[in-house]
Amino acid sequence: MNQLNHRNLIQLYDAVETPREIMLFMEFVEGGELFERIIDEDYQLTEVDCMVFVRQICEGILFMHQMRVLHLDLKPDNILCVTATGHMVKIIDFGFARRFNPREKLKVNFGTPEFLPPEVVSYEPVSYSSDMWSMGVIAYMLLSGLSPFMGDNDPETLNNVLKSEWYFDEEAFEGISDEAKDFVSNLIIKQKGGRMSAAQCLQHPWLNNLAEKAKRVNRRLKSQVLLRRYVMRRRWKKNFIGVCAANRFKKITSSGSLTALGV
Repeated sequence: MNQLNHRNLIQLYDAVETPREIMLFMEFVEGGELFERIIDEDYQLTEVDCMVFVRQICEGILFMHQMRVLHLDLKPDNILCVTATGHMVKIIDFGFARRFNPREKLKVNFGTPEFLPPEVVSYEPVSYSSDMWSMGVIAYMLLSGLSPFMGDNDPETLNNVLKSEWYFDEEAFEGISDEAKDFVSNLIIKQKGGRMSAAQCLQHPWLNNLAEKAKRVNRRLKSQVLLRRYVMRRRWKKNFIGVCAANRFKKITSSGSLTALGV
């Protein structure tokens, strides 16, 4: 990870190993998660903002891929704003990252269901294009506030990903440019070979001429309202899991044994 020296990737400065743990000394980023930032009432999210964010993420992905590294867990939680007011973002959390050798078959069975590519769900070999599927889902969510494959539970979500059936919700994508839709359509593709690479993303018309577009594309996106609901639901789920874990731990400690865990 210390070789991934790029402005859009979190920096690892040092690592110290002790008999009990490994301590990582990393860059401090104070702006918080991207989605948490853009749902603020005082923030006006426009399509140009989405272009700026997505372009930076693609630049970070391109550098990783040039270094033969797959992230394999790209999702909104792992995109942080450098400051609370600026537009610079960084990709974090390389806990699932893997070195990639195109001559070898790499299979993984981890990740966040909503953002997993079909090949991970079906336990088929992953590649650079696996990260690009996740990039497409993130872009879809930024523009619409909707999660294209999210079901009522994880099995349903994974099944939706396997089917790879999705569409542009008419109301949510009202006013979104055709260039943006084309960008997403060239990433959320079931067949790995059909997806754009990070380099191709950066050459796509949607991610270019941003200064000119900023002069005429300044309408606030509807996605902010829907993203706010998504983030609130995610917070509730995290808190619920935390409470369940705490209650289970309390039960274990009060029993004085491991029987509560079934051991």
